[in-house]
Amino acid sequence: MSEEPIRYPLLDRMYQQYLNDENSAKFIQAVSRSYNIGSLNRLAIYGGYISRRASTLAIGFLGDFDSNEVLGGALRDSDRAVRLLADHGIRQLWGRQGTPEHRSAVARLYRLVAQNRLEEVIEESTILIAYNAELGEAWNQRAIAYCAMGEYTAAVEDCKESLNCNRFHFPAAIGMAHCLLQLDDASAALGCFRLALSINPDLEGVRNHIQHLERILEGN
Repeated sequence: MSEEPIRYPLLDRMYQQYLNDENSAKFIQAVSRSYNIGSLNRLAIYGGYISRRASTLAIGFLGDFDSNEVLGGALRDSDRAVRLLADHGIRQLWGRQGTPEHRSAVARLYRLVAQNRLEEVIEESTILIAYNAELGEAWNQRAIAYCAMGEYTAAVEDCKESLNCNRFHFPAAIGMAHCLLQLDDASAALGCFRLALSINPDLEGVRNHIQHLERILEGN
């Protein structure tokens, strides 16, 4: 008597097809026809490891800030591929918070930072924060600008606000640590690096910073 062939979940088959042809647009189109974000969020938490990989990848393309908690949890998934997909995907979600106007404004902040137009970053992020102080990326982009201008204390305060808005914002924790090092506060910097690593355990560079600072502080 022949065995029944194994039937894999639809999402798993879509993901395998994506791995075969590397066509992300085709994958996202197929997933969006069969799954809503709520279903993807559930699969990212409770699915098998292939389903978790597939749903995490799809959320990075299709989700918005409402999926931040899901991908934040996936940063600590038992499967390394899920963690890597979550690391990339969650960063995409951070720019999708708030109204379409807010998202457009944050996208402009990204461009201004990339162009090193720091005074404009500070001016425009300050205006955006006044409209919606819950936008973690507005605080974070202003922190980046302050740090680049040597205004380390102001940058630290903005990193704190970014983390208050978004507890998974490990880049803000890393940025705060570097600013604290510039302010000669190695102990506080160590705490921030540890926070970043607790959020995203795959940050090997941060792990190295922690080990280095621990040696220095133990020597004191």
